Amino acid sequence: MKGLIEKIEAGEAARLNKTIPDFRVGDTVRIGYKIIEGGKERIQNYEGVVMARKNGGIRETITVRRLSFGVAVERVFPLYSPKVASIVVVKKGEVRRAKLYYLRGLTGKAAKIREAKD
Repeated sequence: MKGLIEKIEAGEAARLNKTIPDFRVGDTVRIGYKIIEGGKERIQNYEGVVMARKNGGIRETITVRRLSFGVAVERVFPLYSPKVASIVVVKKGEVRRAKLYYLRGLTGKAAKIREAKD
């Protein structure tokens, strides 16, 4: 049963023709998100650290955290949404966890993530 569901989701993702770059939790990404204001459409960039990746396949979401005027802002993006125009990996981070929710309690330099050495 599970194999059948994975095949269906893989087929759905292939039909979207969307290429998602290879990134992990801890990486800093820049997401171009389509915003509709009145009749106009524009792309607004949202740059921050990937805190979590949830689910998989067509319903996969990522939680991105950034600082805006000294206040931490988290936002959840569905990866395969038509509103997500682009995803660019700005820098790779080196972490040892799958979810970085502990960053919520940290501020300043303590909240920084080491850059991965290639």
